[in-house]
Amino acid sequence: MAFGDKIMSKVKKVVLILIGVILAIAFIVGAVFAIRYFQYKKFPSHGPYYDKKVRSFDKENRHLSSVEVIFLGDSLTDGCDIGNYYGEYSALNRGINGDTTYGLFDRLEISAYDAHPKVIVLLIGGNDILGGKTLDSIYLNYKKLIEGIKKHLPETKIVWCSLTVLGNEWAKYNDMVKECNVRIEEMAALYGCAFVDLYTPLCGKEDILAPEYTIEGVHLTHEGYLVISDKIKTAIKNVY
Repeated sequence: MAFGDKIMSKVKKVVLILIGVILAIAFIVGAVFAIRYFQYKKFPSHGPYYDKKVRSFDKENRHLSSVEVIFLGDSLTDGCDIGNYYGEYSALNRGINGDTTYGLFDRLEISAYDAHPKVIVLLIGGNDILGGKTLDSIYLNYKKLIEGIKKHLPETKIVWCSLTVLGNEWAKYNDMVKECNVRIEEMAALYGCAFVDLYTPLCGKEDILAPEYTIEGVHLTHEGYLVISDKIKTAIKNVY
């Protein structure tokens, strides 16, 4: 073989090796992304913000040590400064703005099971009512949520909060909210959960959300969070 041919042969071998290395790296990277993709596919999408939050919870779970309290809920939880109101606990905010009992059930594994908290504070269902869901469908989802937590986290205590009173144009839903809260209290007793009434302490005149406690009739001001955090912290202390 001529000297030039030997050089070309060696170059081809090097090129083939480099191609093999590149393909191997591409395969590994693709496999990692595929695993992450299919993992998230297990949790049905409920919108871009929901998906973003679930991914952030999953990432956070990989670096957790001991978690005392997890707060599960919708915008009332998502918008709460947990460190400010519950700073005495190692706590995680697993609320998602706009979430429902349906969305929470779909994300329980990442939001709660994987973190193994000692206490779960549950506040969910308001968006179901505002979204036109029937009370029967909400009750069924509550049953699924509580039984799922009991099965996967048998040692975890549950603090189950009532739905909050509403104001302004949303006040028309308060009768339905009160009916739902009666059932929440009954189910909490049935499943051995601590029940917290958040409806009554937020009420102002005419059985609507007191204006000093709300931004627009649904979400809470700092004063509103002070009221409910006091009730919730008492319940946490009683079960923890």
